[in-house]
Amino acid sequence: MDMIAAKISRMSPSTRIAVTKPCPVYCSRHKASTRIVVHRLRAQNKRPDAFRAPDRPHTLATQRERNTTVCSAASAQAESRSGKIRLIQHKEEAFWFYRFLSIFYDTIVNPGHWTEDMRTDALAVAELNDANLKVCDVGGGTGFCTLGVVETVKPENVTLVDQSPHQLSKAKAKPALQRVTIKEGDAEDLPLPTDGFDRYVSAGSIEYWPDPQRGIKEAYRVVKSGGLACLIGPVHPTFWLSRFFADVWMLFPTEAEYKEWFTRAGFEDVQIKRIGPKWYRGVRRHGLIMGCSVTGRKTKDGDSPLQLPPKPQETSGKSRSNPLLFVLRLLLGSTAGFYYFVLPVYMWIKDKVWPRSLPGF
Repeated sequence: MDMIAAKISRMSPSTRIAVTKPCPVYCSRHKASTRIVVHRLRAQNKRPDAFRAPDRPHTLATQRERNTTVCSAASAQAESRSGKIRLIQHKEEAFWFYRFLSIFYDTIVNPGHWTEDMRTDALAVAELNDANLKVCDVGGGTGFCTLGVVETVKPENVTLVDQSPHQLSKAKAKPALQRVTIKEGDAEDLPLPTDGFDRYVSAGSIEYWPDPQRGIKEAYRVVKSGGLACLIGPVHPTFWLSRFFADVWMLFPTEAEYKEWFTRAGFEDVQIKRIGPKWYRGVRRHGLIMGCSVTGRKTKDGDSPLQLPPKPQETSGKSRSNPLLFVLRLLLGSTAGFYYFVLPVYMWIKDKVWPRSLPGF
């Protein structure tokens, strides 16, 4: 033992650390002796970070690299799930899906997923507390959310944007929205000026965006410095059957993905408020078409600091290169979506018959 100690004392500091510290690579995996560890390190002229002599500048640089790697991994994880385009997440299919859905959207769809009390609850965090605020409602559709906006903001200060002319025709017919500016446009490439609005609102639209990060980047661009963006959308289910139909139908983001997209776009103080129909009793395992209200504040003028590649060319919703594939996607996607038209009815009936004192709702 004295001989071994003497040999160790004559080694360089880095080699001495390699001998005296446990080696997870060689010792635990191959059960090598201390002598083998030292021999391999010398033969390969390697000094693993675990055995490197203390070096403060190197340690800080390594930590920064690790932090960057962790952030990149989190972004990649969020993008891996959102990057999968669902059947009605394509704008082409969404265009025609709403061509027919717009006929009864306000009378059948909204009562089950997006009620007036939910709208009030969701918009409370948007800080629409000044009648003179300039507000854009992106993906406003038939104008249901816009009706909530003009309750506190002058209609002439509000701009409604949607890609569906069929939905917009319903909005134009509403008396309360007659003085609202209504435009046809893409949420991922808004026909709106940079730094042009005090508030950005979008409800029930992100689920149809092929690239949600690009849409939220646009939200940052059009809001003024000090302004607020409020995005109301679905949340991803955890129950296996609901998760299957949700992933086939359209985009149901997780709360972590919302925060990631807002933060990457440049928003600060990102907050999430959970919402849902009263008869769900707070149950979220099935996912919700309107399940959260996400807000973020812009603190600097100009475009988002996030750099994205050019927006890819998309097929127009009014023309189809492969009619058979298009019809198949539309039918399958609509069938999957039908599950979420039945689900709120099931939950409403369950709310009526399930005793509140009984657990397991």
